[in-house]
Order: sequence, then C-alpha cells, then structure tokens
Amino acid sequence: MAMLREQEEAELPPPLAPCLVKFTHCDRDIYSSAVPQQCPICGQNPVSSWDLEQAPVSIPYPFFNAHREKCSFVLRPTKGGFLGEYDGCSDLHVGITSSKGIVHHYNESGSHKDATGWEQSVSIPLVPPDQYALIHQWDSYLEVFSCNEKWLPHRYDENDHNCYTYALMFINSLLHLQEKRTFTKEEFTEKFVLPKTRRASKYITLCHEVAQNDYYIVHHSTL
Repeated sequence: MAMLREQEEAELPPPLAPCLVKFTHCDRDIYSSAVPQQCPICGQNPVSSWDLEQAPVSIPYPFFNAHREKCSFVLRPTKGGFLGEYDGCSDLHVGITSSKGIVHHYNESGSHKDATGWEQSVSIPLVPPDQYALIHQWDSYLEVFSCNEKWLPHRYDENDHNCYTYALMFINSLLHLQEKRTFTKEEFTEKFVLPKTRRASKYITLCHEVAQNDYYIVHHSTL
C-alpha cells in the first residue's frame, strides 16, 4: 500500500538556480555566471564589439520542482541532487506526479507517495493541459495502480522490476485505456527521456566548469 511521506520538519527553500550565460568573443563561445568587463581571452571589453549573434543569452535551467509539475514523469538522482553529488554515472530514480504534485514511485520497500524531496528533477509532462477528463481521473488511476500487489516490496528487482517498470507500466496502462500505442522501455527512453537528460548533463558540465574555472570556452559554432 502506498505511503505518503509527510514532512517531519519545516521545508527548506530549494537552492537558487545557478545563473549561466553564453556570449561570443574572439571566435569562441564563452560560458560564465555573468558577462565580464573584460574578455578572458583578449582582455578587451566584449560589449564594444558585439553584434546580435554575439550578444549574451541566458542558458535555461533544465530542472524543475516536481511537486509543482502535474501529471508528469520525473527523475532525480537516487542520492543527493543533480548539482551536488551527482557524477553523471550514479543511479537515477523515477516517479509519476499526481495532479497535485505528489510523486508516486516504487523501490525496494514498496510504493510511496512523496510530498517533498523532488525539488530538483527532470520533468516530462505526460498529459496535454486541455485533456481535462484524463487530468480529472489521473489521481484515482494512480492510486489504484499503486495499490496493486505488483508493487509489494518482495516483488522488487533492481534490474527487472524497479521504479522505471512502475512508471512505464502506469503510462502504458493509460495509453491502453485510450486505445493508443504503448511504449517499450527503449522507445520511451529514446523519445522522451534522453533528450531531457542530455540537456541536463550539458548544463551540469557547464556549471562544474564555471564553478572551477570561472569560464568555459569552446570554439564558436555557427550551427
């Protein structure tokens, strides 16, 4: 039976998202936390020579507070956060959000409902906002699904019956009800998960480089 993990102490506000900007100078794309007074390559003021293509742009933050994401597939590191201890190789944990942002997920101790703890997640919305009937029934479907004996603790297997199994089986059950094509794990991962995680991985790399070296500099791409 799903268990709601209530917060035992006052929730701390999530850390502020790192500010990352990209600007072009000396035929290089330069990433930093802010536009400097001097170009780190030539020492000149980069603003004086900018045209529209070279002007700074803000790098979008790829993570979301899953508790504010309705009816979504969400993932986060099993331990820690993406911008903390995550090394790009550690295990990820996935879940499904309710229409109220409660994260339903499955692990070795069974199915759970989390009201907190997923504040820095990759989020993949599953339902268009105009599908009112499905959104209205979403929570009841999720509750019934989570109570199935498939999600008892002893059924858990790290490789073959895990959090991803739980999330994808729920998604496919709703697609089946709507007489729509279901997804294999490989199909869903390739189409929906990898584009988001690749973007997140690039952002994490940029954050680490800028934190260590103040700048991250690559050859300018005209693509």
